[in-house]
Amino acid sequence: MSNVSISTNRLTIGYRRSGSADAVIQRDLTFSLMEGEMVCMLGPNGCGKSTLLRTLAGLQPALGGSYSLRTLSLGEGRGEIAKSIALVLTERLSMDNTTVHDVVALGRYPFTSFLDGLTDLDERIITESLEQVGFTNPQSQTTNPQFPITLSPFNSHSDGEKQRILIAKALAQQTPIILLDEPTAHLDLPHRILVLRLLRRLAHEQGKTILISTHELDLALALSDRILLMIPSEGVLLNSSDSLRKQNAFTKAFGMDIFNPLG
Repeated sequence: MSNVSISTNRLTIGYRRSGSADAVIQRDLTFSLMEGEMVCMLGPNGCGKSTLLRTLAGLQPALGGSYSLRTLSLGEGRGEIAKSIALVLTERLSMDNTTVHDVVALGRYPFTSFLDGLTDLDERIITESLEQVGFTNPQSQTTNPQFPITLSPFNSHSDGEKQRILIAKALAQQTPIILLDEPTAHLDLPHRILVLRLLRRLAHEQGKTILISTHELDLALALSDRILLMIPSEGVLLNSSDSLRKQNAFTKAFGMDIFNPLG
């Protein structure tokens, strides 16, 4: 039987404002995610999907209620959090003079010593993580004849390739929980499918808990184990896609029948 990996109890999320009332986005969020499942979080823009991910990852404080992670004591420092949760955000990063290898290697730093540097095991994990997101033989593959993929500048790659590299960084972190904010943004259809299949496989085969914020409705319904549907100002529903459709929950969340675009 699966174990609960993430649980929330009447969690309130939003942003603290100095000298004025907090900006609350959602209140009373209560749900549990299990080990070994991939959950896709759906909802319209502005309903709090990214804010929830950042709150669960400890990047911003909860405004009320509570949440717990089975793999982590919330009093532990950032180093221990980084061993439990990998987070991939949508913000575009500009890393001048930083190689692909160095970006993915950031995922290994919670496990390394600044004095000892990267081990042979770390280097193997970096290479394997790039292979998992579709960079076949990353030590020799190149988009520039002068560089293997690992030594090529991060900024020399397309937005879609950068997204896959950042997912490889999260895989290299080898955490039991992976949170991703629109990981398929900027990817073409084959790579969108590749990435979501990979994340589903990691959940099922390695027992990871994977929570993905996405607008890929068709792929989310086809590949996720459950849907976390966020309804503006009304909280969340967590269930199978079939159950949510029977409840007419998608129409409530999006304000229209998204399965009948012609009306």
